[in-house]
Amino acid sequence: MNAGVITFLGSNCDDDALYALGDVLGADARRLFYSDRELPELDLIVLPGGFSYGDYLRCGAIARFSPIMPAVREFADAGGLVLGICNGFQILCEAGMLPGALVKNDCLEFRCQWARIRVENNELPFTQGLTVGEVLKIPIAHSEGNYFAPPEVLAELEEHHRVAFRYCDENGELTPEANPNGSLNHIAGITNERGNVLGMMPHPERACEDTLGSADGMRVLGSIARWLKSASPA
Repeated sequence: MNAGVITFLGSNCDDDALYALGDVLGADARRLFYSDRELPELDLIVLPGGFSYGDYLRCGAIARFSPIMPAVREFADAGGLVLGICNGFQILCEAGMLPGALVKNDCLEFRCQWARIRVENNELPFTQGLTVGEVLKIPIAHSEGNYFAPPEVLAELEEHHRVAFRYCDENGELTPEANPNGSLNHIAGITNERGNVLGMMPHPERACEDTLGSADGMRVLGSIARWLKSASPA
């Protein structure tokens, strides 16, 4: 698997993503820069977490205009896999590659903690190695992770099974206490219509080894590698 991780001005999880993909998963992982206008041959692009451009205006609002973003959109339109994590999810929404927006947590506080997320769709490249209803332990770290969308957009996401993950408790129950930011419908991650672009607020790259407290993030990253392998010609 050839993976590219974009470093925007203000990214702070790019090295974590490169480590998880390269050192742990064994992928050919390379750094891309916000200023790049052309992409090497890739199977996956990761927009990592952080505070791109200081989160000025809105989270991801300036990063969406980075020179690399037209190439990312073209890559996705051609069927390439794109994973936006935390700030990357925010950028994808601002760029119109995913619907809705990430707004201030309902508690109006920065939340940095472990979260449980329930797998809602295991037919995606990012989840095909998982089981519907399975609960993953993956950390969050954000102030604006509260997913919001108009009722008609939420209905479309639900009807077409585009919600990939929901916040839940350790038993998979959707309790108010288990929703760390107030996201509508407990949404922690969604996909585009085609299913090749995923945005998620939890950080799978920060849960890539047991020594970190959980290796559940590798269930997500490993699913991508297995899907690519199965999709490649023999």
